Amino acid sequence: MTINMLYSIIIGVFPLILIIIGCVAIGVTVGYFLYKLIILKRTENATKSAKKIIEDAINDAKAQKKELILEAKDEIFKLKENNDLEIKERRQEIQRIEDRIIQREEYQNKKEQALELKSEQLETAKQQLEQKENQLLSFQEEIEAKKEDIIKELEKISKMTQDDAKNTLIESMRDEAKKSIATEIRNMEEDAKENANKYAINIITQAIQRCATDHTADITVSTITIPNEEMKGRLIGREGRNIRALESAIGIDLIIDDTPETIVLSSFDPLRREIAKRTIEKLMFDGRIHPAKIEEMAERVKKDLENEMKQVGEDASYQVDVHGLHPALSMLLGRLKYRTSYGQNVLVHSMEVAHLASMMASELGVDVETAKRGGLLHDIGKAVDQDVEGSHVELGVQLARKYKENEAVIHCIEAHHGDVPYNSIEAILVQVADAISSARPGARRESLENYVKRIEKLEQISNSFDGIEKAYAIQAGREIRIMVKPEEISDDDAMFLAKEIAKKIEQEVEYPGQIKVNVIRESRKIEYAK
Repeated sequence: MTINMLYSIIIGVFPLILIIIGCVAIGVTVGYFLYKLIILKRTENATKSAKKIIEDAINDAKAQKKELILEAKDEIFKLKENNDLEIKERRQEIQRIEDRIIQREEYQNKKEQALELKSEQLETAKQQLEQKENQLLSFQEEIEAKKEDIIKELEKISKMTQDDAKNTLIESMRDEAKKSIATEIRNMEEDAKENANKYAINIITQAIQRCATDHTADITVSTITIPNEEMKGRLIGREGRNIRALESAIGIDLIIDDTPETIVLSSFDPLRREIAKRTIEKLMFDGRIHPAKIEEMAERVKKDLENEMKQVGEDASYQVDVHGLHPALSMLLGRLKYRTSYGQNVLVHSMEVAHLASMMASELGVDVETAKRGGLLHDIGKAVDQDVEGSHVELGVQLARKYKENEAVIHCIEAHHGDVPYNSIEAILVQVADAISSARPGARRESLENYVKRIEKLEQISNSFDGIEKAYAIQAGREIRIMVKPEEISDDDAMFLAKEIAKKIEQEVEYPGQIKVNVIRESRKIEYAK
């Protein structure tokens, strides 16, 4: 392509370019003017809107101002009313106070006037008394003068001075007084001999009247109320396994009959009945009733009951005002709550003896603390006499010496059944108090004690054989249930053991009817999955 051709092309295109540039310039100019018109229109609309908003705001502010002014006026009016009411109340209160002050001033004025009147009356009475006193003094002087004249006249008549007559009279009265005193002493001695028995009865009677202790004979059964018949079935368990577990763990006879919502616990031992009752109640509350849980709950109840017995012993010593007991003695004292003697609760009996002995000691003026302590501990041996050989007196003396009791208290324990001679009045008082408590009509029942002794004898005979783990007399003594150690007693040995126990019972125990000897040998295998 040559330069001329290029030049001709440029010349041909240049007018087109000028036209395009002109069109663009015209478009830009027109667009600019249109933009200005739109901006002006929008500005005008915005200005109008702003003016309207400002006017609305001013109107709202005026309305709020009026409302606030009205509210402020109302508040001021209310405050003014409250202030006026308070001022009125205060004025009334001030008026009441002023009235009371005026009344007090009037009362005080009246009181002062009354006092002035009384003062005047007292002054008048004083003057009158002074006049009478002067008259009495003058009379006394006249009497003294006449007395001296009479004495002088008597001395002339009797030819004795006043001192001689006084001495003669004193000697005469002294001899007469000696005779009267000797006679009175002799009469008092005779009266004391005649009335000694009456006075002793009076002291004992007063002690009994002042001792108001409850007496309730324990029985050999306890009842438990169950919520429904479904719970009764759970207590029985499959094929009676729960009943057997309860009887085996605690040693009681569990009686479940047709009586609705009630089961009966039978045992001569109150402690076993209490353990069984609490165990069953806890099992019903827990809801899980099976042999393993029964054994676990029974052990837990036994531990809880031991702690409770210690607290019971401490409470009993506090009630009779005996302090400083060894904790072991407090524990044994609490255990007496679950021990009976001829149907009489031994703990209640011991507390009663302590009260009676202390009252009689107080009346006689001897050592009250020794009598009270000896009375409380006199039957402490009964807490262990079912587990240890020996009489409760011997065991009580051993326990008292073991826990460092005073020798005077130990003598009260040792002599309360007359086993040794009495060497203190306190020991006699403990013996008398024991007799009063136990001999009172209705306090004890001989037949129950014989029954309990027979039951205890059955258990002692059973436990005397080797290989015995536990032995429980149940069914009111008609059955003795014996658990043996399976590693020591075989099945064949168990059969021979039952015969030997039955033979020994026949030789040593007197009983009506027949007694079933039930030897139980149970083996358990326990393994743990790891």
